[in-house]
Amino acid sequence: MCRWPLLLLWGCSPARRRGLGPGKYWLNWGPQGGRLAFRLEVRTAGYVGFGFSPTGAMAAADIVVGGVAHGRPYLQDYFTNANRELKKDAQQDYHLEYAMENSTHTVIEFTRELHTCDINDKSITESTVRVIWAYHHEDVGKAGPKYHASNRGTKSLRLLNPEKTNVLSTAVPYFDLVNQDVPIPNKGTTYWCQMFKIPVLQEKHHVIKVEPVIQRGHENLVHHILLYQCSSNFSDSVLDHGHECYHPNMPDAFLTCETVIFAWAIGGEGFSYPPHVGLSLGTPLDPHYVLLEVHYDNPTYKEGLIDNSGLRLFHTTDIRKYDAGVIEAGLWVSLFHTIPPGLPEFRSEGHCTLECLEEALEAEKPSGIHVFAVLLHAHLAGRGIRLRHFRKGEEMRLLSKQSYQYECFGDNLITECRYNTKDRARMTWGGLSTRNEMCLSYLLYYPRINLTRCASIPDIMEQLQFIGVKEIYRPVTTWPFIIKSPKQYKNLSFMDAMNKFKWTKKEGVAFNKLVLSLPVNVRCSKTDNAEWSIQGMTALPPEIERPYKAEPLVCGASSSSLHGKVSVQLLLCFLALGCILSTVHMWP
Repeated sequence: MCRWPLLLLWGCSPARRRGLGPGKYWLNWGPQGGRLAFRLEVRTAGYVGFGFSPTGAMAAADIVVGGVAHGRPYLQDYFTNANRELKKDAQQDYHLEYAMENSTHTVIEFTRELHTCDINDKSITESTVRVIWAYHHEDVGKAGPKYHASNRGTKSLRLLNPEKTNVLSTAVPYFDLVNQDVPIPNKGTTYWCQMFKIPVLQEKHHVIKVEPVIQRGHENLVHHILLYQCSSNFSDSVLDHGHECYHPNMPDAFLTCETVIFAWAIGGEGFSYPPHVGLSLGTPLDPHYVLLEVHYDNPTYKEGLIDNSGLRLFHTTDIRKYDAGVIEAGLWVSLFHTIPPGLPEFRSEGHCTLECLEEALEAEKPSGIHVFAVLLHAHLAGRGIRLRHFRKGEEMRLLSKQSYQYECFGDNLITECRYNTKDRARMTWGGLSTRNEMCLSYLLYYPRINLTRCASIPDIMEQLQFIGVKEIYRPVTTWPFIIKSPKQYKNLSFMDAMNKFKWTKKEGVAFNKLVLSLPVNVRCSKTDNAEWSIQGMTALPPEIERPYKAEPLVCGASSSSLHGKVSVQLLLCFLALGCILSTVHMWP
């Protein structure tokens, strides 16, 4: 017998379940034809609120509120305007299916269309979405819902295509790469690095699944995790202790760890490789030592935090056909990624150029690479990311929207990021802190080739010329370099000069247009930390003769993701109040 009363929604098939509050608010969801069904289980005898928000805040949100009052169930469709004022929606698109209340809990089940054509509703797409939740100990009265106070929150979820639940045999071996009692400093951003030795394997193995191991209660502290392959020429003494990454006193061994082999970030779940692909371990070319980099985000500067988080790798001797690889593509993380203040939208592009891809592919001689997953990454100012794909002037369907594996040979890839800096008075720079920005894509692909990074940075001198800089001191002996003329910028650093410039919205828009047209400096690295010959060359952005035109959304239309035909991630990954690194699955 089915556990839930709503038999028609799931037909006894398992739905997704996530805890949103600290043990008091549970969300379940699953498909019902072309609609999506939700079940809320909340520890309250009052109202329950749930919704979708572009930023994770109350402004411009799509909200549903329900409960059981005096034995009668209720469900009401609301929305908020830009001032966070709650208003009843004239078009009621949430449909109550079941409600129950006992002495401790309220349970509400409802459905809605993916695309309602209501301007006050948010379409549910294959994108990562920000869900918001709240509850109160009293039901909704005549004046509407009372303020929920601290009984609220937000979470990033993939509703239409969550990670496939691959139930592995209990006999599948695994090993953990987990930090041990890392003291988190009372500062906003900390990158902690720890080297590990891969267990000695007598034959080749394939990693078939990777899961995050996040210490309970630290779900918002652990911002992202990267796993790097390091040089094999070490003794086990490098394993003695961890250290802050990118620190002047960081162990030299850490500098050899340049090749990303796995990535995870807040909002993500476990990751299963396609049935014919695995991450290779146990051969001379495979990692013997790895570096676990954990980014801790501690915006309230809490003291006394100790963390024990990391990754769990499941592996098998049942060797698959292809070895997986990872390419980091996008904007090179540097101060030359510049975003002016006070702008509602600024667009940055990181280029993985034709030249970089072709040189690596020609050396390896495969017919191409098959991209089977994409992970997208930005920080607090980020509002959207997409990975664009160009071939001979024609824009192909988005790689982060593909429903099949894609071959890339002789193509250009552009990681496009949108930012909002309306609440900032100074420049935003590319960098490691969540107050800095990134614009990155991690491409998981097969077969593995000797390419770990395919990125770019826009020409810096033309950026300086925009604000009126004429000359810098040469030779460059300090970093950031120092400006020589004109007088108003004399002896200022690049950063100080950009901050001194009086940025208006008009100037910011003009600067954005310039940056998108500038030549880019190519960064093209091998897996052994060496560089391909085109490293440092200048390339022009591709000429886009035929942009890709997406099919328009159809009101009430179902998505293929609801029917289990494909597992696809976002057309556009919305980011706010934190960093989301989202997995894009593209195998059937």
